[in-house]
Amino acid sequence: MPLCPNCQHHNPVGALFCQECGLQLVASEATVTQNIRTDQIRNSVAELQQVAPPQRIVTTTWLTLHLLDTGHLLPLAERSEFTLGRVTENQPILPDIDLTPYQAHAHGVSRLHALLRRKSENVVVIMDLGSSNGTYLKGQRLEPHREYPLAHGDVIALGKLKIQVLFRGR
Repeated sequence: MPLCPNCQHHNPVGALFCQECGLQLVASEATVTQNIRTDQIRNSVAELQQVAPPQRIVTTTWLTLHLLDTGHLLPLAERSEFTLGRVTENQPILPDIDLTPYQAHAHGVSRLHALLRRKSENVVVIMDLGSSNGTYLKGQRLEPHREYPLAHGDVIALGKLKIQVLFRGR
């Protein structure tokens, strides 16, 4: 457990910032995606697939991302394409959806990890952008730079960060 040099708080392993005072614990580690074990993702994603998605999302968005570890909802609207990833210092290209606040680095999310694209009213696809730890759909690792169709309630994993996709009006 990393000890904060500022407030002496014991933080969980892998923490980048102190939970007590917010001090950055590791300065250089955040710029490199962590390699993680992904052999257990298939089983845990398969279990999550059994969770029934809500019947309807009542918003003006066309897609909502439900972060399963935290319960946060990230509504997507106005545009038909979004990149997912995390932000680091001096990064020249930023993702549209920054997952940094949701422990993206600890979960193995790359800086530009995946792309969500709305192809038509009823067709949404996901594409892995060559990420270090892979993108998973229904427990299967996606081939990079290839589009895969999504359905309402599907669980995707960016590294180990599990996200349920919820379509509006489904």
